[in-house]
Amino acid sequence: MEPLRRIQNFDHLKILADSRRLVILRLLMSEAMTLSQIGQVTGDHPAQVRHHLKQLERAGLVEMVDTRMVRGFVEKYYRARARAFLLQELILPAGASHIAGQGHGVSVESSAIAILGSHDLALEAMAGYLGQREHHPVELLVLPVGSLEGLIALRQGAARMAGCHLLDVESGEYNLPFVRHLFPDRPVVLITLTHRQQGLLVAPGNPKAIHNLDDLRKPDVNLINRNRGSGTRLWLDRQLGALSIPVDELHGYGRDVRTHTAVAEAVSQGKADVGLGLYAAALQFNLDFIPLFEERFDLALPAEQVEDASLRPFLDFLQTAAFRRLVAGLGGYNPEHSGEQLEP
Repeated sequence: MEPLRRIQNFDHLKILADSRRLVILRLLMSEAMTLSQIGQVTGDHPAQVRHHLKQLERAGLVEMVDTRMVRGFVEKYYRARARAFLLQELILPAGASHIAGQGHGVSVESSAIAILGSHDLALEAMAGYLGQREHHPVELLVLPVGSLEGLIALRQGAARMAGCHLLDVESGEYNLPFVRHLFPDRPVVLITLTHRQQGLLVAPGNPKAIHNLDDLRKPDVNLINRNRGSGTRLWLDRQLGALSIPVDELHGYGRDVRTHTAVAEAVSQGKADVGLGLYAAALQFNLDFIPLFEERFDLALPAEQVEDASLRPFLDFLQTAAFRRLVAGLGGYNPEHSGEQLEP
């Protein structure tokens, strides 16, 4: 097993943009496991695990290392091909394609930009919208690794931008104090993507009568949590501490997923009774929603990159009517301050 592998291939980065494949890769970095063992941990159907595992195997990120006979069946054991992976942002070389236009060709540039950080449905929607534009398409590779890990990746030069929503309790300010701490020697700016609403996602009709965080202590309530380092998990931990709610009293606190979509999916499938997440995710899965707070979601990037030609189509889009219509359709988003720039 290699000690460290750098992932620079765009197709491989796209594979890991799916949070479920990222979870499987992390499990196999710890130990060799079978398909059924992975399914027991993730709670996924064997067919789903097999699909994701084959994707990782074809990309050369995992490999089969052993086979054993178990109760008359051959069990294949898989393991990651490195002890750690470094996801690196990739910008594709500019290419020229031509479209017909008044008797001459018009050059259209296409670039791929990797954004690491917190999971956000508006950012995912932008990736789909901008990537499908006929003129000047922009390919965004959005990797949900958590707000803190996104800023660290930006610090290490492994990302072009980082998405974050970290609240500093002392100042009451989002993101700026964390950027000042992590980048004392480099000018980094924050550009507001949007404000968004978070709260508790519960099954339709709220059968467990969950109305606030204190209800998470009910003995028949099972929580699905977000991953460590995510802004949502950090907010929850602070609130639990302020309310003197011990985490060991919460059933399911240690079970976490990497995206708001995965939280909503777990509640929708009855694998959990409640999770903290976006109103937009609740709408996607027809769940009930108990609002708790609104937050600002920013994009952090080096100051010298703000006027970079490859980023301008993406950044300019934040201030368009098309962007406002896009996020309005998701629910729970407020784009009033989208595109505004903040300097720590």
